[in-house]
Formats: sequence, structure tokens, C-alpha cells
Amino acid sequence: MKFKHLKKTVVAALTIMIGLSTVLAGCGAQKDNSVQNIKNKKELVVGTSADFAPYDFQIVKNGKSQIVGYDVLLAHEIAKDMGVKKVKFVNMAFPSLINELQNKKVDIVMAGMAYTKQRAKVVSFSKTYNESGQVLLVSPKNKDKYSGISALKGQTLGAQQSSEQETIGKKLKGVKLVTESSNNTLFQELQNGTLDGVITGQDTAEAYAKEHPDKYAVANNISFKYNKKTAGTRVAVRKDDKALLKKINATISKDKKNGTLKKLYQQAQDIQVQNNK
Repeated sequence: MKFKHLKKTVVAALTIMIGLSTVLAGCGAQKDNSVQNIKNKKELVVGTSADFAPYDFQIVKNGKSQIVGYDVLLAHEIAKDMGVKKVKFVNMAFPSLINELQNKKVDIVMAGMAYTKQRAKVVSFSKTYNESGQVLLVSPKNKDKYSGISALKGQTLGAQQSSEQETIGKKLKGVKLVTESSNNTLFQELQNGTLDGVITGQDTAEAYAKEHPDKYAVANNISFKYNKKTAGTRVAVRKDDKALLKKINATISKDKKNGTLKKLYQQAQDIQVQNNK
């Protein structure tokens, strides 16, 4: 009798434990609704910093300011592949983008953003959709002034706050680094002569030099070192949004293979040139 009673007690205990473990497992495994949530609201909300042409910049059309650029064009491709027609861009200071993403104020971040170990601790990054080196934008009269990186000692250089360029600038010995949240401010300070140069992406620097040859030039003999494995612009998403990241990567891979990425980038450059005529 004692043995039968003990057996029933053990079986009952095991049943309770199995049931409890199932409940706990169900609580821990939250469903990833990152894509479905966007579909439900019928809108993809993108955080950006519209001061980094040709990726993100502002133009005035029909009397109204609007954000345009490579990131804008690609965001519409991503939304279309998810079955969403509307894309909303939220413009903010570059250093605020990651926080606003974590606080769920935006669905994704697209702002010519590059991978860094620090950022990767709190967000996940997509595959790269464009790659570019890092150069120094200077006044045309200083295009040939510097013989190399060591010649920058004693100069005052600018870089956008919380950017890859700021990281590069902090490693330069003997350089006074000035950081601003907006690239537009830095480029204006360079034009005014308060900065000797601005560290920025090669594609951005070349675009500005081409459009304003009397104001800007890419410095010869200056090419900053960067990690080619992690370099390149990417989309940032929240860590838990794995389904959304998968969708974004699928669009990037598809558009890279069929040549759409190149077409979109050229289109963004054309918009930039037309806007400054």
C-alpha cells in the first residue's frame, strides 16, 4: 500500500513539473511579430538623419520640404517586398537614432549607418547595401596640402557625432577633433574656414566636390584605414526583430543580384545633382 501511494505521488509530481515547464517555455518563447506589426499598421517607419547625401537629404518640391536619397529609395523597396505601400521617414539627429529605435519610435534605421561593435551590442545589422572608403573633404585650395595622415597633425578636423568618422578622428594623433550632430553643420564650418577638413564617406565627399567644385574637394594622399569586413552601409533593427531582418536581407540580396541597388544609388545621385542646379 505504501509503495502504491508513493508511486501515485511521484507520478503526480512529475505531471505537475512537466506542465509547469511547458507553461514557462511558452512564456519565454515570444512570437516574432516584427513583420506582421508593420503589415497591420500598413506603414514602415524609418528613422534617419537627413544630412548625408546621397543617402538621406532634404529638398524642396512644390514648396514643401521632403526627404530623399538612396536610403529612401531602398526603404520603399523593402516595404514593397513586405506588401506595405506607405513609408514614413522620421528625421532626427544621428546620435539619437539607436535610442529611438530601441524605444520603438521607429521600425528600422537607415541613415548611411555602418556596423560598429558598440552598436551591434544593442541592435542587429543587415547585410551591406553599399560600400565606401573614408576620406577627408577640404577646401579646393588645400586639395594637395597634405602628404599623408601624419601631415594632419595640428589641424582641426570635423566628424559627425557617434559616427564611424568620429571613431577614425579620435585615433588621429595631434589632431583637434570637432564633432557635430549634423554633417550639414560640419560642411558649412569647412566652407567658413573654421575647420581644415571633414572626415566623411568617400561617396558623399565626391558628390559634394562634384556639385560644388568651388567650395569642396577630396584631399589627395589621405585615405583612412577601416575594417573592410565590417564597413559598408547597413539597415539597423531591434535585436528581437529577426523576421524583419530576414525580410530586409532578402530584399538587399535580390536587389544587389538584379542590379537594382546600383540603379537606386545612381538615381539618388541624379536627384542630388538636379537639386543643386
